[in-house]
Amino acid sequence: MLPKLFSSILHCSVFLHTHKNSTTTSSSTFTKQAFASLLQSSSSQSHQLKQIHALLLTTGLSIKNSLITQLLTSLTLLGDMTYARLLFDEMHKPRSFLWNTLIKGYVKNDLPIEAISVYQIMRGLGVRPDPFTFPFVLKACAQVDDLWAGQEVHAHVVKFGLDFDAIVRTELMLLYAKVGELSSANYLFESMSERDLVAWNALIAVYVQTGNAGKALGMFHVMVLAGIRPDSVTVVSALSACANLGCLETGKQIDLFVIKENLNSNLFVNNARLDMYAKCGSIETARCLFDKMPQRNVISWSTMIGGYAMNGDSGESLRLFSLMQNAGVQPNHVTYLGVLSACCHAGLIREGKSYFKEMVKSNDCNVQPRLEHYACLVDLLGRSRHLEEAYNFIKSMPIEPDAGVWGALLGACTIHQNIKLGRHVADILFNLAPEVASYHVLLSNIYAASGRWGDVEKVRQKMRKKGVKKVVAYSAVEANSEVHVFHGGDRSHPLSSNIYEVLAELIKQITSIGYVPNTTEVLHDMQMEEKEATLSTHSEKLAIAFGLINVRSPFPIRVMKNLRICNDCHTFMKFTSKVTNREIIMRDKNRFHHFKDGSCSCKDFW
Repeated sequence: MLPKLFSSILHCSVFLHTHKNSTTTSSSTFTKQAFASLLQSSSSQSHQLKQIHALLLTTGLSIKNSLITQLLTSLTLLGDMTYARLLFDEMHKPRSFLWNTLIKGYVKNDLPIEAISVYQIMRGLGVRPDPFTFPFVLKACAQVDDLWAGQEVHAHVVKFGLDFDAIVRTELMLLYAKVGELSSANYLFESMSERDLVAWNALIAVYVQTGNAGKALGMFHVMVLAGIRPDSVTVVSALSACANLGCLETGKQIDLFVIKENLNSNLFVNNARLDMYAKCGSIETARCLFDKMPQRNVISWSTMIGGYAMNGDSGESLRLFSLMQNAGVQPNHVTYLGVLSACCHAGLIREGKSYFKEMVKSNDCNVQPRLEHYACLVDLLGRSRHLEEAYNFIKSMPIEPDAGVWGALLGACTIHQNIKLGRHVADILFNLAPEVASYHVLLSNIYAASGRWGDVEKVRQKMRKKGVKKVVAYSAVEANSEVHVFHGGDRSHPLSSNIYEVLAELIKQITSIGYVPNTTEVLHDMQMEEKEATLSTHSEKLAIAFGLINVRSPFPIRVMKNLRICNDCHTFMKFTSKVTNREIIMRDKNRFHHFKDGSCSCKDFW
């Protein structure tokens, strides 16, 4: 490419030299065409573009706006925004198109603050924005979560009469959804004159990305009822929502649509299908799909590796990683996170350390350890009783540990009831993330397990003083394509009386074969009978009783919980799977537990 470039530059120079006595118009026309062709064929490296710019300056053609525009566009595409800005600043009264090109370049290269700054300069100079200006300025506001700036741009949109432009309105909708102003996003969406597929896709995707998976699925169903046909973008978002909620039945229905519409040749769709099945606990189905995929990429492999780890089959996760490497597919940081998770869930300390060192020694910046990888190794060391080693590992980190890293160690201190280290780590966390209730709860649990109820009360008083509220636990079960949510002691469900009857009978059955309630983490100021009653109405127990009523055998009962499953409920599930001869698949905050015939896939290591 480079020799060809120099040849073209030489040709232009020779032409100018040999035709210096020709008329200005004819030579300029030919030279302009030559430079345009040269720019088009040499946009793979920024230094080539700089050489062309130098030649433009020597020929006097730098005043040709079309050539400068082409050069500026090429620079932004290559990501050389520093030189692009220098070039732009030398322009005399650039038109709005050139302003738009620079703003777009900053947004495309993840420099949203610079994009907003250029827009403000543009407005200060009195340059009139057009329909192509606002979409990228709004994207920049969304990237930095700046609601105030977004509202200011929205006012400009209205001022220039562009508030009904479909593209601008869609970006406004996305901005409001991104910053959490969902009511404003919905208002804009519902007031659009044409509910086109792009707008639907955009809103559904943002709901998924902002943690509103339930709302995303609701919008998906409304879209279908409105007669708008989903495309590959739609189903990727819908499948991601199902994965986040653990809605396997709904995910299967969307998967049938994918097959019917021949969307299963799309790699992005297939990866979303893999993710959905893996995160809904149907890892066998995910593997069958993976084996049949005509094309795979690093995301496909990483999804399966992480899926096996999450579902408790660490051996298969690591075997798949070996197959991936043998196939010549380069792992990325997500792949290694799955590998380290597999080691963590199985207590494989030696292997976990080896994989982590492999990352550190890698020359590929895309696999260098990030905070989540450090947290994973801390979790592995801590859960395996190597608490001091985990603490020293954190202290030796080359990057500043965040709350996630320290939180992993505090969780391990809770499991192994290390009060001294737990208090020290908790103090660090209270400074790093004082508003996070789970860290206070973990410290409280350490004290409770050791019978230090006075210290438990001190933690609770501190939480009340700071206004920190404990996250309310809930468990969800999907039955007949509907998600049923339960809270502890919940009696709001229409089948509540039946649920409690089934639960009471179930407790009798499992007690007769050895189940004993674990009351160590229940409030100390209760009588034993009250403690057992509190345990018996935990949300996951109610969800299981509901599942026994509404999920036909031999289908598994699938429960999704927002917090980590407690020790007593874990024991309860094992006994229940034995006396009912039913498989129970529980997804808690950290992983899956597959209960079958009285045992759990986690082998009681979680």
